Parts: sequence; structure tokens; C-alpha cells
Amino acid sequence: MDSQLTLSNELRKLVETRMDQTIKGIEDTLRRILGKQERGLKDLKEIIESLEESFSLLSQKWNLEILYTLFLRRAIGFGGLRKTLGVNSRTLSDKLKSLKRHGYIERTVEQGPPVRVKYSPTARGKNTVLLALPLIYYLSSAGS
Repeated sequence: MDSQLTLSNELRKLVETRMDQTIKGIEDTLRRILGKQERGLKDLKEIIESLEESFSLLSQKWNLEILYTLFLRRAIGFGGLRKTLGVNSRTLSDKLKSLKRHGYIERTVEQGPPVRVKYSPTARGKNTVLLALPLIYYLSSAGS
């Protein structure tokens, strides 16, 4: 039990250290970019509004869970996703269509018989998972 606790604490500290380095790097990069460019409030408002659709999509129920599952499994069929997540077929179908339309996943049809459809994350989908998981971890552990 103690070895698991120690490993967990070591892993948590490693994740937090890397997250701090990443956050500082992103902040430094943004400050350099913004320092070189004159941005008015109108420009900043347009930038924020352009991100709204992505924030909205990723904050919807099931979308990050779907991306995370695809990230871990690399490719999985509709039935496998449905069973893994415990989501109803219509909802899953709608979410997969939306994620595909926005470039987070790809759909591959394997000729049969029977014809099989597999879903896998695109580079954008993989990167989204890699960026979202530390944020979720940070938010869930910020109070502890």
C-alpha cells in the first residue's frame, strides 16, 4: 500500500512540475507574441469569440470521454465505444459526427463482410486529449 502511495505522490509531483513548466512556457510565448503586436480590445474580443465554438464543443458531455477512449484504444468500432462509455447509440452517433466534422476524429470503413467502421483520433484529437488531461487533473486537484 505504501509503495502505491509513494508512486502516486511521485507521479503527481512529476505531473505538476511538468505542468508548471508548460504553463510558464505558454505564458512566455504569448507575452512575446502580444508584446510584438499591438492588439486592441476589439482584436482580443474577436480572438476570444473565434475560440468559442471549440470550447463549446469540447465542454459538451461525452466529447472528451470519446476522445480519451480513442486516444487509449487508437481505433475502436461504434459498438466498442458504446459499451466502453455506456452511452446510447443516438447520442454517440451525433457526437462522433460532430467530432469528425471538426477534425478531431477520423472514420474508416473496413470492407467486409461484414463492413466495419472504426474511429480513431486525428493529430488534433490526440493533441486535444494531451492538453485537456493536465487541465482536468489540475482543476480536480487544485483544492487539495
